Amino acid sequence: MNNLFHSLALALAAPAQGDGATGGAGSMLVTMGILFAVFYFMLIRPQQRKEKARRQMVESVKTGERVIFCGGMLGVVTNTKENMLVVKITDNVKVEILRSAVIKVLEKDEKIGNEDIK
Repeated sequence: MNNLFHSLALALAAPAQGDGATGGAGSMLVTMGILFAVFYFMLIRPQQRKEKARRQMVESVKTGERVIFCGGMLGVVTNTKENMLVVKITDNVKVEILRSAVIKVLEKDEKIGNEDIK
């Protein structure tokens, strides 16, 4: 990866070959295009995929599922609304949270650390 950026930097710094400024501008555009493609496929596209998967996970939360939401709180979803979830965090304590605050939906028997979450 480091070699690729080093080669691109050398290509940008090298004097244009050929006659006139058109050769230099053309090679610079090709180099910029290659650089943009590298950034797109290594940074932008993977981030878009992660965000799409997270959105699908948040939209598919159902009643009875255990969730972790921002701040590290754990709870069981007792009711779902369009943009809100009612989450039971302990006996007789229910809170409303935004769907977007859900970080992870836990599997039925999934443990957090060394302790079993009930």
